[in-house]
Amino acid sequence: MKKSILNIQSSAATATSITRQLSDELIAKISGDGDSVVQRDLNEPISFVDESWIGAAYTPEEKRSDEQKSGLALSDALIAELKETDVLVIGAPIYNFSVPAVLKAWVDQIARVGVTFNYTEYGPEGLLTGKKAYIVVATGGVPVDSPADFAVPYLKQVLAFVGIKNVEVIAAEGVSMDRDGAIEKARNTMAGVTAVAA
Repeated sequence: MKKSILNIQSSAATATSITRQLSDELIAKISGDGDSVVQRDLNEPISFVDESWIGAAYTPEEKRSDEQKSGLALSDALIAELKETDVLVIGAPIYNFSVPAVLKAWVDQIARVGVTFNYTEYGPEGLLTGKKAYIVVATGGVPVDSPADFAVPYLKQVLAFVGIKNVEVIAAEGVSMDRDGAIEKARNTMAGVTAVAA
């Protein structure tokens, strides 16, 4: 069965980006004939949440003004991409112990109560279930999932919060010390990844 893959890229680098390179290799591995790949490059800026956005998001849809609808148009488009995808690939270099600001901006745009999650009497409930996600991460020297890593645990939490709990991490750790070795280790992890059925 054909599937849709959404590739979110957040590295400020392009030609030299390890996360972009490894994400492309991963997508080539997990995709098949007829699969579609949607590219969302966050180098094309994502606006930050502001007061007007919050006001619009917490106004019932049927009561939103044209201005409020316009203010949520980007968020609606990003969420539609997520809803329509079967597999999510996030390229996330670690910048100063955390995710790039553009990736945090994307998270803030797609995490919307009543749209991608709900609050219930039992706590938050994610609505984007049945999806697979890969986090492709590169670090200069921070070990993934160490106390100094505020990126990968954060992304896992965000994804789980909106209902995406099937998450794998492909990590190139310590590229500032041994770039080639870090990439090779990430590729070794990737070698165990199998094509994902829709």
